[in-house]
Amino acid sequence: MAIWLPLLATDRIEKGRPELRELALVLSTPQNGRTVVTASNRRARKEGILPGKVLADAKAMLPELQNLPDHPATTARVLESLAEWCLRFSPIASVDAPDGILLDISGCAHLWGGEKPYLDHIVARLAQGGYGTRIAIADTIGTAWAQAHFGTQGTIVESGQQAAILEALPPAALRLETSVLARMEKLGFREIGQFLHMPKSMLRRRFGDALLLRLGQALGTEPETLEPIVPELPYQERLPCLEPIRTRPAIEIALQTLLESLCKRLAKEGRGMRSGVLKGYRVDGNIQQIQIGTSRASHNPEHLFRLFALQIATIEPALGIELFLLEAPFVEEVPKAQEALWETKGGRRQVAELLDTIAGKMGMDAIHRYMPRQHHWPERSIRATSSLDEVPDTDWPADRLRPLHLLSRPEPISVMVVLPDYPPLLFIHKGRTYKLAKAEGPERIEQEWWIADGRPRDYYRVEDENGARYWLFRSGHYGEGDPEWFLHGFFA
Repeated sequence: MAIWLPLLATDRIEKGRPELRELALVLSTPQNGRTVVTASNRRARKEGILPGKVLADAKAMLPELQNLPDHPATTARVLESLAEWCLRFSPIASVDAPDGILLDISGCAHLWGGEKPYLDHIVARLAQGGYGTRIAIADTIGTAWAQAHFGTQGTIVESGQQAAILEALPPAALRLETSVLARMEKLGFREIGQFLHMPKSMLRRRFGDALLLRLGQALGTEPETLEPIVPELPYQERLPCLEPIRTRPAIEIALQTLLESLCKRLAKEGRGMRSGVLKGYRVDGNIQQIQIGTSRASHNPEHLFRLFALQIATIEPALGIELFLLEAPFVEEVPKAQEALWETKGGRRQVAELLDTIAGKMGMDAIHRYMPRQHHWPERSIRATSSLDEVPDTDWPADRLRPLHLLSRPEPISVMVVLPDYPPLLFIHKGRTYKLAKAEGPERIEQEWWIADGRPRDYYRVEDENGARYWLFRSGHYGEGDPEWFLHGFFA
């Protein structure tokens, strides 16, 4: 089976930014001194802008065309993740760069009630994720690829009918090089059927062995194998018990044994645990579970054991636990230079372990770390991070006074204003009235032009009669509809 994802890159962008679906959007990359379209969304394709077209020509056809630079490495990672996701449909999946996936479905389709329901199910599941596809099933990789790219969507080629299907397709369906296709174009070959039954010696003399190889692979006379992806083995260890375990000391011994084995593997691969889950399978079928999180990647079994030990009391063995499973669902790289820095006495390792202990006692959500983001609106200018090692992409802005406590969502208020563009004399928040003694502003904050889905804001720093200070803003202008007022933060 061949799955072609011709909209992979643009669909990925549209999925994260639904408003882009209304735009004519293309991705482009420099090629041979020119910028060439590598992918186009639905609206752009309706205007005849397809991959391979020079960007300057595309913009001449459609002046409002929006262009974004393509990042092939990112697309390749998404494609590999999709191929790994497709292992639920077949045990053998392969990436067909730059926009395809190949599956060996031998012995799989009957689990879905036949090839047609099987194919429809895959298409529907990918569509739920926001990906457009062209898909085909055939005996050979070459025919499935050709039909997915140039034939009818959802075709199931009957066994042994490869030649009949290929006859009406263009030579490009054989995955030939550009130079070979150019020679075929000059000789007038528009369909595979025009040369399919010609003598091999004649084809070899005109077009070389590459044509015969690809033709044989499509027909099944030449072998072709997949290069299956190998999903990463999960970081987990299992410990079956000879007798059901019911006591805390026995649970601690089992945990220490599992941690030593798992941490040894993590250290060997230069990785550390960021989250861990210990499951205990009781003899009555119940599963007891505790989990931890760390502020930095760690493969220190003593430290990880102390974190788990804080929660062992919550495990209820009942009639006994017969199997323990320790899993690290989230791991990160631990560079050697960084590890040496953390291991120094009084260094950052002790800080990280202290934070882990606090989080273990107070809860995983008790400690937060934030990074600056390059956005204008305050609630979008920060992002949460769970890593103590992450370095910010930009500096914290220090040229503007900002509140110590910023609300995640501005809360509406009612105000009394003497004149437009004046600060309020008082405001009412949740039924309570605050009379203001001082005010400073306005400070205009607008959104970025590529977002621009909200009205401009005018912020004021105000102080009430009791000395408490607040950050208020007006959304919109008087004279342009009814502006709204909001409370957005509290100063110290």
